[in-house]
Amino acid sequence: MSVGRVVLEPGLMNINRRDFLIAGGLGIGSLSLQPALSSAAAEAAASDSPARRPTMHLGLVTYNLAADWDIPTIIKNCEATKFEGVELRTTHAHKVEVNLSKEERKEVKKRFADSKVQLMGLGSAFDYHTPDQAKLRKDIEATKEYILLAEDVGATGVKVRPNAFPPDVPEEKTLEQIGRALRELGDFARDHGQVIRLEVHGRGTSLPPNIKRILDVANHPSVGACWNSNATDLSGQGWDYNFNLLKDKIIAVHITDLFQEEYPYRKLLTRLNEIHYMGFCLAEIPASSDPVRVMKYYRALWLAYQGLL
Repeated sequence: MSVGRVVLEPGLMNINRRDFLIAGGLGIGSLSLQPALSSAAAEAAASDSPARRPTMHLGLVTYNLAADWDIPTIIKNCEATKFEGVELRTTHAHKVEVNLSKEERKEVKKRFADSKVQLMGLGSAFDYHTPDQAKLRKDIEATKEYILLAEDVGATGVKVRPNAFPPDVPEEKTLEQIGRALRELGDFARDHGQVIRLEVHGRGTSLPPNIKRILDVANHPSVGACWNSNATDLSGQGWDYNFNLLKDKIIAVHITDLFQEEYPYRKLLTRLNEIHYMGFCLAEIPASSDPVRVMKYYRALWLAYQGLL
């Protein structure tokens, strides 16, 4: 049994949010991701240094920092730094790709299951904004293969993204097309115990009102937002307005260098705690010649911003 495992509960996302909040004091992060601590995790909690335990979970996106690490290295470094989970980015050295055999998929699943690190998700680059309908269909079907891979290796979901508005296509048409694609993928993901995490990403598409429009069109309990900590979060009517647009849809969070003064990271973590988000905050940070030391400092600052040190 792994430590600090966050277990997917697909059916819970159908519960009325207001009733669920009243009943359990929980937010959307807990509707799709329910922390389930083993006895080993409870012992770790008792001996950990923070004054109180965080309700969110710190993890790692393998983009950049861990791009060249194989799975044993990822697990070793995350365990050494108390990072609880990982989102494996496609095309990287760990090679968790759709060409893995059934036995290779079982081995990946076992490695994480036997560790203190959860394989939280797979990070794809599928985007669905293309006006080429043949390519769109191909990308949707390719995403389904990735969802099957996620199921086989023990992940809980797949990250996808919009990437841009194509020229000469009305923006509303593109947003609706992405939303419809996600609705179809939401059905497929639900049937395989997965969720679809839509990254707040892309030129123009990363504006939170546009992400909200996509999710409104998708209108699916297995499709939510991956907050991406972009500079564009501060655009338009401001950070608070943009966060409030998506706060009920957030099922994953990407965070970059926490020392950046340009982005309100302390406010982000405060608001996530206020909405009782209980999912992962995933560090997406540059490569380093001393990654374990960087990760230890990163976790300390993540805790300190929440008043936990």
